[in-house]
This record gives sequence, structure tokens and C-alpha cells, in this order.
Amino acid sequence: MTALTQRVLVVDDDPAFNRILCRALTRRGYSVSGAHTPTEAVTLAALERPDLIVLDLNLAGDSGLALIAPLKHARPEASIVVLTGYASIATAVEAIKLGANQYLAKPVDVDTLLAAFGSRNAGDEATPAVCSPPNAPLSVDRMEWEHIQRILLEYGGNISATARALKMHRRTLQRKLGKRPAKA
Repeated sequence: MTALTQRVLVVDDDPAFNRILCRALTRRGYSVSGAHTPTEAVTLAALERPDLIVLDLNLAGDSGLALIAPLKHARPEASIVVLTGYASIATAVEAIKLGANQYLAKPVDVDTLLAAFGSRNAGDEATPAVCSPPNAPLSVDRMEWEHIQRILLEYGGNISATARALKMHRRTLQRKLGKRPAKA
């Protein structure tokens, strides 16, 4: 299947990012639709039957991870790449377990995004991404970030429950979550 015949669904609640990514993919020959809400995304996936889906991890406070199953149900053959501004190993693993094919940190360029869909662009079956171990050990700050993300995922995104589990004040946790992830 060539770019001219592939349909892409971009699911991102940021109207500017959604519009820019849709425009860039259209210029590359893809047929592109944009959705801003989970409901709109599932509806478009069922109606337009996209081959490729770009899904933001945070949709106006809702988790994009919860949207993977409905999108896969609406379009089982579609390859899904999850994008996030706050990447963590815990959410990456969870996204792949739920059926995403790849997980990328923003900002991302269109070439990297299309490469993340892998062999699907060549018409082959898509294969999930495999994470390779890092060459150097993670920094203490990055390990803390990863641990917080894992516990946050375990508690379904509930900040108060996560803070109690980490024996941390809720405001301290919110401050840590508001920062960019530490460098590895």
C-alpha cells in the first residue's frame, strides 16, 4: 500500500499541533483526518477506516492509553503510534501491551513518525516496537521519574492515591509531574 492509498487518523487535543501534523502528512500523499476528542476519534476510526493512527497520550486530561482498545476494536488492522510530551518507560510498556505499535516522545518530525509505523508503510504486517536496553545506567532523577510514572499508572492516574503510595505530599508530586522528565 502506498502513501497515496493509506489513510491516517491524527488524534490530538491541541488544535495547532493536530492541524500542522495533518497538513504535513497530507503533503506526503496520505489521506488524513484529525480528531480532537476520544469520541470523535472512535467515530472517525469506524467511518474512515484508517490504516495508521497517531494518538496523543494526554487528551485534555484523559489518557490516550484508554483509547487504544476502542480504536483497535473499530479498526483492528490499523497501526497505532502513541505520542507524548512526557515519555516514561512505564507508559511505553503499557501502550505496547495495549496494542500500540510504537511510542514516541514529542517533539517528533514527520520522517520519524512515519518510520515508527515501520514495515507497515511498505505494506507488510506491522510489528510492535522492541525497546533495547540503554547503553548507560539511568540517572537518579530519571529513575525517580520512571518510578513515579509506574506508580501513577498503577493508580490509574490518581494523583492523591499515588502521593499516598509514594509517602509524598500531593503538591510535591504535582510539582514533580509538572516538570519535564529528567535526562537519562
